[in-house]
Amino acid sequence: MKAAVLYSGGKDSTYTIDLLRRKSFEISCLITLFSENQESYMLHTANIELVQLSAKALQIPLVIGRTKGNKEEELEDIKRTVLDAKVRYSFDMIGCGGLASNYQKTRIERIAADCNLDSAAPLWGIDQKRYMTSLVEQGYHFVLTSVSAAGLDDGWLGKNIDEKSVAELVRLSEKYSFNPALEGGEGETLVLDCPLFQKERLKLVEYRKNWNGYQGLLEITQAELVPKINPVLQV
Repeated sequence: MKAAVLYSGGKDSTYTIDLLRRKSFEISCLITLFSENQESYMLHTANIELVQLSAKALQIPLVIGRTKGNKEEELEDIKRTVLDAKVRYSFDMIGCGGLASNYQKTRIERIAADCNLDSAAPLWGIDQKRYMTSLVEQGYHFVLTSVSAAGLDDGWLGKNIDEKSVAELVRLSEKYSFNPALEGGEGETLVLDCPLFQKERLKLVEYRKNWNGYQGLLEITQAELVPKINPVLQV
């Protein structure tokens, strides 16, 4: 069985690859869209260009599409890119990392149907608190690249998420009523290392924080792949 995965380089789409492989799917390719609209309803945008390094670390082919990111109109661009990828790499299913967004899930299902594909969202409905803890326990090393929720300040930008920070994130999510796995747009992530990265991991070389008082972006200006020497992440 072959599948493609809509991929952003973040924790959810990366773990989706992991889950589909456990279900005996071969991942034919990854599909990413670069959006001109940073407020896209469908697409991850923070440092999205780094997906090219992530795909190399995963050793999976990457298909890149482009869109202006206008609401609803971007769906046609996603569909066009999925069809292009299907011709090039041949697969029967499209996977996505959605946890709880009906807006995204229903539209991806529609795109899949239009492309004569099945769709899968293996993380759908997962217990978000347990999920975050499980990621850390399984060796996923990731940082927050954007935050936009009450309770999350600029100190979270670029922060390595470990057991301690997961506990703090959960505490804040309960206090300020946001999704602990950041599914509601409260933040975006970038995976620097995980068990799926066999030979290389991402290293952030240069970055800066852009913060306006209530939301912010970690603007990564330089990153690279470095050999995996030991399981301890050095950023």
